[in-house]
Amino acid sequence: MRNSAVRFLCMASFFAAIALGCKDNKPETKETIAQEVDTIAKPDTIETVIVDTIPDNARDSLISAAPVPVTVDELFDDFLFLFTANKKLQYERVEFPLLVRDGDSESFIQMKDWKMEKFFSQQEFYTLILDDESQMELSKNTSIDSVVIETINLKAKSVKQHVFNKRNGKWMLTAINKNTMYQNQNKSFLSFYEQFASDSIFQIQSLNDPVNATIPDPEDDYAMMEGEFHPDQWDEFKPYILPDDTIYNVLYGQKYNISKKKIFVIRGLSNGLEIDMTFKQINGKWKLVKIVE
Repeated sequence: MRNSAVRFLCMASFFAAIALGCKDNKPETKETIAQEVDTIAKPDTIETVIVDTIPDNARDSLISAAPVPVTVDELFDDFLFLFTANKKLQYERVEFPLLVRDGDSESFIQMKDWKMEKFFSQQEFYTLILDDESQMELSKNTSIDSVVIETINLKAKSVKQHVFNKRNGKWMLTAINKNTMYQNQNKSFLSFYEQFASDSIFQIQSLNDPVNATIPDPEDDYAMMEGEFHPDQWDEFKPYILPDDTIYNVLYGQKYNISKKKIFVIRGLSNGLEIDMTFKQINGKWKLVKIVE
């Protein structure tokens, strides 16, 4: 989602349209609503107004009251935005009773027992695990009809998969699979990453010498600098976000192989953040060989 900023502005307009549509039905008792409408022509301030000044309950009510865009099912990312924000839509898009597979056992969740699923929408980023750079473009493919969101608890060594499929052109949550981290296709890398994210000494030991780096040019907002650094410079290049508890992985249909290369992506939600770290197995050990910010 390198176009997340553009997509966010579209959603910002969506919020604004909701607010304007509600003016005739409710008195304008919130100054923030007026501020939000007033900043439609100021893209640099939209994010602050929408996210920070409209209370969560008011925002959720506005979203739920608005008609669902007809294009919501084209890109999964757009559908997921509304799925995690619109309670009414979420209940409509879960295939109840929902099948839950836990090892060899199966059970079902009834509608009355369902709890609103937010995934990573309540934090400022999410993560992806890829085999190669070409898989970064899969999220833009409108022909995808199956997506899996993995919630990976590194400390508990567990993986919960939410399986989404298209049913008659509409995205539906069709099943939940629960497994251990060691049953996952990325088990070798996940086992490595768990220690890498939480152990500063192990991080330095897991750096190739040198590590290739592409970072923003501090003197030019639109330029990047390419170079390399050595393990003793890690503190200068270490990402300020390196999740060590729960991470997410979205499978847009990518097929994992027994690969000696993994790209770990930390991608922001409408904040421009993107950190791509490339790891390779060298002499049987995972090493960070490249970082792009």
